[in-house]
Amino acid sequence: MNKSRIFRASLVASFVITLPFLANAQKANWQNLDLKTDSVFGIGTEKAYKELLKGKKSTKVIVAVNDGGVESTHEDLKRIMWVNTKEIPGNGIDDDKNGYIDDINGWNFIGGLKGSVDHETLELTRLVRRDQVRFANTTDANVSEKDKNAFEAFKIERSDLETQLGEANANLSGLNGFKAALDAVVKKIGKTNPTAEDFANFKPVTNADARIQEVLADELKKGSFADFYNEQITEGVKYYTEQIEYNLNVSYDPRSIVGDDQNNDTEKFYGNNDVAGPDAMHGTHVAGIIAADRTNKLGIMGVADNVAIMAVRCTPNGDERDKDVANGIRYAVDNGAKVINMSFGKAYSWNKAVVNEAMKYAASKDVLIVQAAGNENKDIDKENNFPNHKDLDEKTISSWITVGASGSKDDETLKASFSNFGKTQVDVFAPGVKIHSTIPGSKYKDLDGTSMASPVVAGLAGLIRSYYPKLSAAQVKEIIVKSVTKVNHNVDYKKGEEPDAPKVSVPFADLSISGGVVNAYNALKLAATYEGKSITK
Repeated sequence: MNKSRIFRASLVASFVITLPFLANAQKANWQNLDLKTDSVFGIGTEKAYKELLKGKKSTKVIVAVNDGGVESTHEDLKRIMWVNTKEIPGNGIDDDKNGYIDDINGWNFIGGLKGSVDHETLELTRLVRRDQVRFANTTDANVSEKDKNAFEAFKIERSDLETQLGEANANLSGLNGFKAALDAVVKKIGKTNPTAEDFANFKPVTNADARIQEVLADELKKGSFADFYNEQITEGVKYYTEQIEYNLNVSYDPRSIVGDDQNNDTEKFYGNNDVAGPDAMHGTHVAGIIAADRTNKLGIMGVADNVAIMAVRCTPNGDERDKDVANGIRYAVDNGAKVINMSFGKAYSWNKAVVNEAMKYAASKDVLIVQAAGNENKDIDKENNFPNHKDLDEKTISSWITVGASGSKDDETLKASFSNFGKTQVDVFAPGVKIHSTIPGSKYKDLDGTSMASPVVAGLAGLIRSYYPKLSAAQVKEIIVKSVTKVNHNVDYKKGEEPDAPKVSVPFADLSISGGVVNAYNALKLAATYEGKSITK
């Protein structure tokens, strides 16, 4: 799963930090503030409520969060969770006869009678596992003509997997080396939570000591030692360990937990009703961005003020399976969602066709899908990020928005350093850096990612559909794209993932179809003129 992660930096053997902490956003709730009045590049949500929506009636809209799980009992979410009133909780009966027993707040397509899937492999790993059996005795010399293309694809995929596994092992080794050196310096300092001053006063003995002192002097300008250690060291070790043990391990397969036929992509009725699952961090954060309770004086304020969050668990800590993605879309559509947020993506696809059909189904039922563009800093016009609409009809594309992530400052840093982009594949950008939102335990945290930008747009879509319920999904997309704040300056980004990758300057307008950042105030003003209007071709 292409999730936003707390840890995104690599501390390699040379102690080079490849992706330093992003500076804290200037203000909490900044994604909902206004560039002109608040000096941060938010989307003007609060301004829209104050000037355009005050006293205006709205209709409740269901927004599905198709993700890794949502904590439905969170203090800032419990009032706005979708409740299936046709089901009697806990009776073990499919009261509404939709095929899903006790689906009170949604459904979990990666669970079963034995529990729920947490870690998963990457799609790449699953493809290699499948094809290494198929081509066990195949060589370039004996491959049949009909299998040549598939065999070539397998060799590329196997090489990619080996490369990623090698990098993960090297990064884990480097990070553990950095951790050992840092722990030794902290022990010499004699404090468990040393300050920048403590590191400045430290007298290094070895070259490693000096390098640690240099790195920490810079990092502690941005936050506390405890935060740095947790988010960069502890989370980093966990991230690469999970990659090696689960994501990139061809021997790991947790699917027996679900109990379905994993090779039957037409199967629909499986799973359980545990919509939180073992790790609801990501989905809970996404849900809060969309619609955290704006009336309870607790925590944060979501973008939309009259939507119900439907939780559809279809993505693990690893890559989602196409079968689960497709079923998650269909479940959301069939149970009344008008907007579906999908903050996930992957580099390979097992069965794109089954997802395509689900996308078409959503479009035929007037449901808008909002998808995160991905966090690899890649041009997805040229490199695949699935799902994508490269082979879909215009009607489906008109009901699907892909979102890149932007920062809080209207300068050369506006494009989030990690955000994917694409002049034909990404529709808009939205705030996705240091977004403060809900996490399990009725807590709150800042996270980065296009995973955070997508629900900003899904919240806006829900807001528009709530106040202007006669508008179609395609009209809502058109309104959002047309009403962006255009950006007429260049932005910087690193061309490549290597520490020494060159920085280039490009027009922000070249990074997406719209060339701008979504604007709720402009969108709602435009929506008021749209009822009864047809789509512009």
